[in-house]
Amino acid sequence: MLFDINNFTGLFPIVLSSLGLTSEIALLSLIGTFFLSLIIAIIRYYKIPILTQFFNVFITVFRATPLVVELFMIFFALPCIFPALKAMTPFQAVVLSLIFNTSSFMAESFRAALESVDRGQIEACYSLGMTKRQAMLRVILPQAFVVAVPSIGNHFIGIIKGTALGFTVGLADVMGTAKMEAALSLRFFEAYLCVTVVYLVIVLAVEFVLRLIERRLANLY
Repeated sequence: MLFDINNFTGLFPIVLSSLGLTSEIALLSLIGTFFLSLIIAIIRYYKIPILTQFFNVFITVFRATPLVVELFMIFFALPCIFPALKAMTPFQAVVLSLIFNTSSFMAESFRAALESVDRGQIEACYSLGMTKRQAMLRVILPQAFVVAVPSIGNHFIGIIKGTALGFTVGLADVMGTAKMEAALSLRFFEAYLCVTVVYLVIVLAVEFVLRLIERRLANLY
């Protein structure tokens, strides 16, 4: 079967109509991942009892298992154990799985960034009468954030690519829409090539913005 350029170009308006859903999943997952990772990193940085052990297990589990398995566990398996979760939508399941999976990696990046701040600065904060909370918010976090930005960007790109798994639970996102169109026309190569181009352009645009942010932040310290 020869490559059909008309079918290929005609797929873009159809696939891009689902870009809003994919973008929403990616942005919500990034926001949730950022805050959960930061909380985990701070807890492990201060070695808070019980919570540190809990999140050590959390990180081990979610780093050691595939994202698609975690998605199926959250959407299909957990509602069998906890009936209250039967109302969970595919959208919510995808966002939660991306948050949990990416947080297990980003939390380690945040913790390394926190520990990169010179201890002398922290001792100086305490000598000035700052509390741990004040030292964290005013001195440690701003510097750690600059160090962590490249890693945050890489994880965000991973989240964008991870949204493609939404079709496995019935979401009509970019990948899901392309798959349905491919099934109707039997033009699988054109459909998946279209998705490849869409994700490639999105990731390149995100990388460009991230490089600009890194340059700006590099001048702060």
